[in-house]
Amino acid sequence: MSVNIRKKAVFNWSGGKDSALALYKVLQQNQFDVVALLTTVNEETELSSMHAIPHALLLKQAESIGIPFYPVFLPKNLPIYEQRMKDAANHFKAQGVEHFIFGDIYLSDVRKYREDRLHPLGIEVVEPLWNQNSNEVMQDFLASGIKTKIIVTDASKLGEAFIGQDISSALIDLMPAEVDVCGENGEYHTFAYAGGLFKTPVDFNIVETRNMSYEFKLDNGEEKIYHYWQAIFAE
Repeated sequence: MSVNIRKKAVFNWSGGKDSALALYKVLQQNQFDVVALLTTVNEETELSSMHAIPHALLLKQAESIGIPFYPVFLPKNLPIYEQRMKDAANHFKAQGVEHFIFGDIYLSDVRKYREDRLHPLGIEVVEPLWNQNSNEVMQDFLASGIKTKIIVTDASKLGEAFIGQDISSALIDLMPAEVDVCGENGEYHTFAYAGGLFKTPVDFNIVETRNMSYEFKLDNGEEKIYHYWQAIFAE
């Protein structure tokens, strides 16, 4: 009789649809023992670094899924960011974890960044959705039954009306042709709250939509301003 020995892994959880779909697939395949959902959280705002999801809602997601939540609280200072991520990786490595799972689709520079930092620590990067066509990923997502709402949009790509909308075939049809259907280039971010891997729906309430912006510099020194719409959750 063969015994399936699952490999210990940490899932790097964004709280959004691609992350939820990747985890859903991992749990179905049963090759990994996912010991924690790791999310980076801004230590000042207590919002997730990528999707601006409140810490309390990230915890609710993890409780509904049934996997322990492991927040890594980060400052804006990049060197400290990298050290804290290294500390988190070493924390799990000491527990026998040798795989970190992500929900990226095709951004090779993002994957290289992860591999360059995790491989020296003896941790392998796993990407269940990697190199798939965005349209195929979206069809898999819709078939999974996972429910998500759009909570952030690049204001130059998608307007305020998309905030708070559930991802559906009808909504995807309304998106401009230049927008990746999965939002892989940052066109939009989502909050997963029910269906699929969730045992019970996550209770939440969006109370406001705000137009936000921040300045950043390109590699050539040119300054840019990024404008985006963001959902504000009830506390």
